[in-house]
Amino acid sequence: MAWDLRTDSPLLPFADGVARRARFSVRPTAPRLLPAVDRLLAGVADIDITPPPGLPKAGYSSNANDGSGFRTRLRARVLHLRAGTTSMAIVQLDLLGGSAVLQHLVARAVADDTDVPLSGLLIGATHTHAGPGQFLGTDFYNRFASNRTGFDPAWTQWLAERIADGVRAAVATRAPARLALGGTEVWGLTRNRSLAPHVRNEDVDDERLDPQRKYVSVNPWLHLLRVDAEAGGGATSPLGAVVVFSVHGTGISMRSTEYNADLWAYLTGELAHRVEQAHGVRPVVGAIEGTHADVAPALRPGMAGHVEAARVGRAIGEEAAALHKRLGAELRSDVVLAAGLREVDLAADRSIDGVTLPRRPAVGAALIAGAHENVTPVVHRIPPFRPGSPKPWRSSHPQGAKWVIGSRWLQPVVLPLRGFPRVLPVQVLRIGDAALVGLPFEVTVGSGRRIAAEVRSAVEGSGVERVVVSSVANEYAGYVATAEEYDRQHYEGGHTLYGPRTQAFLAAHAACLAGEAVGGQGGVAPAVPVSDVLAERSFDLKVRRFLPDHEAEAAMAPAVPREVLVPAVFRDPTTRDDGRWELEWRDVTPGALAWHEPMVRVEATDDLGDGATWTVARARDGRLVDDQGWELEVEHLGPAHGGGDRYAVRWHDPTFRAGRRHRFVLLANAGRPEVITDPFD
Repeated sequence: MAWDLRTDSPLLPFADGVARRARFSVRPTAPRLLPAVDRLLAGVADIDITPPPGLPKAGYSSNANDGSGFRTRLRARVLHLRAGTTSMAIVQLDLLGGSAVLQHLVARAVADDTDVPLSGLLIGATHTHAGPGQFLGTDFYNRFASNRTGFDPAWTQWLAERIADGVRAAVATRAPARLALGGTEVWGLTRNRSLAPHVRNEDVDDERLDPQRKYVSVNPWLHLLRVDAEAGGGATSPLGAVVVFSVHGTGISMRSTEYNADLWAYLTGELAHRVEQAHGVRPVVGAIEGTHADVAPALRPGMAGHVEAARVGRAIGEEAAALHKRLGAELRSDVVLAAGLREVDLAADRSIDGVTLPRRPAVGAALIAGAHENVTPVVHRIPPFRPGSPKPWRSSHPQGAKWVIGSRWLQPVVLPLRGFPRVLPVQVLRIGDAALVGLPFEVTVGSGRRIAAEVRSAVEGSGVERVVVSSVANEYAGYVATAEEYDRQHYEGGHTLYGPRTQAFLAAHAACLAGEAVGGQGGVAPAVPVSDVLAERSFDLKVRRFLPDHEAEAAMAPAVPREVLVPAVFRDPTTRDDGRWELEWRDVTPGALAWHEPMVRVEATDDLGDGATWTVARARDGRLVDDQGWELEVEHLGPAHGGGDRYAVRWHDPTFRAGRRHRFVLLANAGRPEVITDPFD
């Protein structure tokens, strides 16, 4: 059965407990000609998308865990821009990647309430490896990106509704604004995790494998889009910011169980905090990936965890804040916007400019061995799984040097073609003198440079001077390595599903679309965004539900008291984590609580009397100690003895002063009452 999402409600039909597959179709609404506006308008929204515990975490495949709570919240930040006849929304998710299901459902949901078309809606991501999966548009990645398999229609619908609400809010609050976009180089905080393939690229000058080279064989560019609201009298006030940077979201160990945005939480949090300190206003700050496929955070050996993620993320955020300050002198309201989206249907056409992809994708043996910093034990040492173990003979097969797992004859039996990414979204957004290219793959540094060069050539004479390539936008489709990198068959090449010509294929499509959408070679961009998409986008996904039914669990929750089980105690720091105060309490089941709403904070007082005045505690740098930042962690510990469930709240790296008392406050949530705990010193 198929559903027409132009009319049916809800957005995505729930699969019942018997259904094994979710089959549905979305028919996009064609973009319309909008009335021209003569100046920039902008709006922002910040939406919490933290789910209850129990969802599989995506990014580390079978090495991952189900989420047990959160250490830093997961968010969807929306930046909406409107100028000329173009309207766009850049959504920045703290998840593994974008999703074609989300892009189409959100576009359909906001079509009647906003002027943002599908072609102007970019669903980008930070690519944290500590957020839930199971919302992607293919069986392959709903199966293999996470520790458990299946597409969760309830979780996906909840996400789509939350994001759609954010887009509506950003559009509803738009007002006159100014923007500036610039870049700065950030060195020493990232490293190339796959150096041997990278130095094989023809455009790499020095092919030495000097260990120090890994710190310079990266994409160092941090791009920042600063948007300020006009405040009258020529003044402005920070409204929003989007960071594009190239680094894997793998600062936290794959053994961790909590949801978190990894180093991106610290990056965006540091930037937002520094802007707030400078201007007295906290902007909505989000981020999306650059060309990061072979770039990892420069962690100290054996130190993966929040201490290292914070060190790297906050240092990058500091660089972003300095750039944000410099861009204040470049803010302008006369901004050219343009947009284009093309869905490349490989079932219909696999060729462009003489480049043809294989009919069938293939999973390489090097993928099984894992990436450099998170390898699969034992297997990564055995050829052909071992990195750098290409086929020793030349092959005319379109997959080239790749060892196809199970052979190219048997793999199709286990992995049917319909389960792979077969429709590849390519998107170009023009923002002033920059073109943002969104691709569904994890793009290596070398691939990104080549794609950007072809796009730059295609839009020459249009006024576009900066091309920014963003990975994992609008879907997740694996990796893109250059032909030279592919031939070495490390993780990145083994995970390039469509063979050694994938980069050239994508570059040609991105350049073609950019020329049409932006108006290259001195041309004029069309008044209506380019929308070369399928007339009907269909999905057929294996179903498994993980998201608890909140209403059902709340209705069935036993009448357990909300009470402290273990008073606050201090835990000593370790090499991977800070010292912390920890408290345990009893409550209803996780599904009966609203995890996307505030749950706990720390209060402080300097008054030792019984009538003390308590206020929200602050960290050393002035941040509030609540569950909206990175100071507090909330974890579900399992069933409690005597009924209900056990939970822990942990205050990491606590701040103290002689004579000051602190206490945890469990906030009212989902009908549960507020609980004020006993003070501790």
